[in-house]
Amino acid sequence: MKKVFEAEGLFYKYKEKTVELRDNDRLVHREEGPTELWWKLKEAVKGKRVRIVAYEVEE
Repeated sequence: MKKVFEAEGLFYKYKEKTVELRDNDRLVHREEGPTELWWKLKEAVKGKRVRIVAYEVEE
């Protein structure tokens, strides 16, 4: 096996926001989307058979 890709960062954006509606009702609005890191990984592994292992970086 040879290394094809190595990077660190936020892979996918995720935000959650509570919105108040009429009559004290609440709605949870979720927003998510890929980041630049996701697109770079996608291009690096396109058409290749790979094993992907992800580690959480402690902040």
